[in-house]
This record gives sequence, structure tokens and C-alpha cells, in this order.
Amino acid sequence: MPLKKLRPLTPGQRTALRPDFAELTRREPEKSLVVGKRATAGRNVRGKITVRHRGGGVKRLLRLVDFKRDKTGVPGRVESIEYDPNRSARIALVLYIDGERRYHLAPQGLEVGNTVMAGPDAEVRPGNALPLRLIPTGTQVHNIELQPGRGGQMVRSAGVAAEVVVKEAGYAVIRLPSGELRRVSLACMATVGQVGNVDHKNASRGKAGRTRLLGRRPSVRGSVMSPRDHPHGGGEGRSPIGMPGPKTPWGKPALGYRTRRRKRTDVFRVRRRP
Repeated sequence: MPLKKLRPLTPGQRTALRPDFAELTRREPEKSLVVGKRATAGRNVRGKITVRHRGGGVKRLLRLVDFKRDKTGVPGRVESIEYDPNRSARIALVLYIDGERRYHLAPQGLEVGNTVMAGPDAEVRPGNALPLRLIPTGTQVHNIELQPGRGGQMVRSAGVAAEVVVKEAGYAVIRLPSGELRRVSLACMATVGQVGNVDHKNASRGKAGRTRLLGRRPSVRGSVMSPRDHPHGGGEGRSPIGMPGPKTPWGKPALGYRTRRRKRTDVFRVRRRP
């Protein structure tokens, strides 16, 4: 996905780098594969803000993407490559030979007219989903399951890919984009290839209004708040925060504070991310 630089007619266009959407082949989504999405503005069922700096933004429809890839042994043809406002990657509309349509994550190199398939009989090529026991070592994969049949949960963002390093004792060791090495059962499914839209990380919105359209509200530094609103607040001018390390608005350490609590899954981590 190449990026386009706009003519600097306004200050907001001077630093903007936006996708040209040249790879998209369809503008409107498939009606049978979308549902309404209600905006929560970062609030829970009681109306309390649980995630700050969320709200506003344009209305969206939720695309029903098939992360499970459980339609095994049935080939499908890619009808279109589409934009999904709910994720950084592009999605592909696949028409199977039995007439069913499904959305898949579009890997790098997948084009309209290509054939994709899932299952043990599928070839090892981008867009096909296979069990990890059938994927050769050194292959780039994405949309990786953590439990067989649950659906892909890892490596789904634009431009990312994991690598199958080695297989041993019923598990495959996967090198994740973060650098972490993790064991995943050989019965879990993964899709071959790198997720498309690789230039997503290089795009620049250019102005604050583009961020507001995404539903992200402004954030403010704690040091410019009052002491009742943030531990860093108070003082005259640009005063230091007055503590050994930075804290969150609720007084928790902000840096170097481990938040991982799932000790039972530590046995699957071969090496932590650097």
C-alpha cells in the first residue's frame, strides 16, 4: 500500500501522509456480513469511564471477519479487497464454491481472483490456513490460534508476521513480532503470509481532526493538572513531579510495573520479548 503526500495547501496537509487505497476494489461492504456497532465512548455498562480519551468519531459498521477459518477443504475465490474501519489491516471478501461469502484478513500479495483454502489439504501459500504441524519451519504466518478451534488471536495487525522457528514435543515455537518466543500447539491453525497494508505504520494524519474522526479524544500531561487530578500535578511552572518514578492518575507505577497475571501460561513462553 503506497502512501500519498498531499499538496500543502493547508497546515493540516503539510505533514500528512495518507494511504492511496489503490489496492481496494470495492467501496461498500457486503451487506450480509456487517452488523451495527454501538459506540461506547470508553464507558462500561454503568456509564463509568473505564478507558480514557475515547469518544466521538464517525459511525462504523462491524465487519464479521472469519478468524476461525473452519471452512476446511472448500476452495474460495477472492472477490474484492476492502477497507475495514475497525482494524489497520485490509480484508478480503471470499466467495466459496458452495455460494457462501466470508471476510478474511488480506495478506500481502493476495489479489482479486486468487484462490484460498483452509484445512490440511491446502497448499502452503499466502492466504491459506493450515494446522501448524503442516507448516514448514521458517514460514511467515499470521492469525494464529492459541487454542484449537477458538479462532486466531495473535498477529492480526497491518504489516505484522510471525515465524515458525521449530517444532518439538507437540508444540511449535513461534517468534512473534515483539520478539517473544512462544509455544503453540501443533493442532492450532495459522494463516500463511504477512498481513497486508505494510505501510500503515508510516502514515501521518497531519492534523488533530483526523484523530478525532477515529474516536480518540485529546490527552493531557499529568504535570499540567492539579494535584487532585494527577499525582504529577501542582507546583509553580514546569516543576518536577517530585517522586522517584512516574505514576498513573491512580497512583500506580507507570514504568517498569509488570501487569501480567496469567502465571499458568508462563510455561508456553520460551523467551520474553526484549
